[in-house]
Amino acid sequence: MPIFHGPAPISVIVWGENRHETTDASIAARYPRGMHGAIQEGIQEHLGSGATVSTVTLDDPEHGLTEERLAATDVLVWWGHAAHGEVSDEIVERVHRHVLAGLGLIVLHSGHFSKIFQKLMGTSCSLRWRAEIDRELVWTVDPTHPIAQGISHPIIIEQQEMYGEFFDIPTPDELIFISSFSGGEVFRSGCTWKRGHGRIFFFSPGDQEYPVYFQPDVRRVIANGVEWAKTNRPDREPPRLSRVYSGEFFPEYGLDGNAIKGSVTK
Repeated sequence: MPIFHGPAPISVIVWGENRHETTDASIAARYPRGMHGAIQEGIQEHLGSGATVSTVTLDDPEHGLTEERLAATDVLVWWGHAAHGEVSDEIVERVHRHVLAGLGLIVLHSGHFSKIFQKLMGTSCSLRWRAEIDRELVWTVDPTHPIAQGISHPIIIEQQEMYGEFFDIPTPDELIFISSFSGGEVFRSGCTWKRGHGRIFFFSPGDQEYPVYFQPDVRRVIANGVEWAKTNRPDREPPRLSRVYSGEFFPEYGLDGNAIKGSVTK
């Protein structure tokens, strides 16, 4: 009798810029495995055997995002901040094509200014920010959404960088979280979009200056986002322009749309 093994694990890549961790001793002490390492741990912690999670960095060959690697990946998680300009345009085009074909993309915190997020959004993705130590409250505004399941309301982040409106993004398909800060600012901190066959989730909490990626609720949101972003498209082909004829789906009719004599009965 065949043994049922269940669905294959979600294949996840966590992409990390890995600049602050190698140039700032205090950040290296806070994130000894890098930002990408902490994010990887959080996803694995929540998804367990349901996911295989690897990490790559900006300095890897082809930024770790080869054609073969992306084709074998269900969800890409992106964290960058200080070196957006060092990301190769060729690799951005490659990731963009894969997202349109069904690769899920999770963009975190300052990844809002990454080339790939700006390309997918078609806007500047600029915002207001304040680097002083602040308190962030992350409020769930769509408790029915899969990404919001099991999450505290609100998530309380005692130390965080402030992100505030106006956030120059297209109107989200779904708004899941908004954040408020001690200065009175508010921010659309958890948003989703679909581009082609791909699903995109932006989640803002998580700065290199604070240990936000060790916070259980933040880790849970990212893991939930990974599960949501998987699209189950084995062919991974982007939408294409396709010419069709009227007789293609109804063969009893000719290409001119008129019934072929004797092929249609009443």
